[in-house]
Amino acid sequence: MKLVRDARTLKNKSISSLRTGMQAFNSFDDDERFPMAEFCLVRDWLWIDLDVSHEQRAALEKTHRQPVILYAHTVIYDSARRRDVGDFVRTSPLYAFQDGFLFQTFNTIYVLLGDGVRKRVALETVGRIF
Repeated sequence: MKLVRDARTLKNKSISSLRTGMQAFNSFDDDERFPMAEFCLVRDWLWIDLDVSHEQRAALEKTHRQPVILYAHTVIYDSARRRDVGDFVRTSPLYAFQDGFLFQTFNTIYVLLGDGVRKRVALETVGRIF
């Protein structure tokens, strides 16, 4: 019985998170800043500042990106259906961060739900982990 109860609780939390994330995303996109953009609602996330060399930073800047990636332990919803609910995701480098919760890469806007953690990590370390 406990397993069934836990499954119901997880389902209810996921539905609540999805509803909250969709409302937040839609209300902040009233001026259509992100037409046709793919988006992904995530929870339990890590903002990872990458320690990079000056050359690596310059290469990222040429493409208007920053040495930051996002790792999220829990996908709540992916509009492109690339990931299932509960999957993890690691992004490509940050293109833009807006409104305090919209982490944008070239391909996707990640809606950050709940609290997260910020860490500084060497680029080589990230390469070994992922």
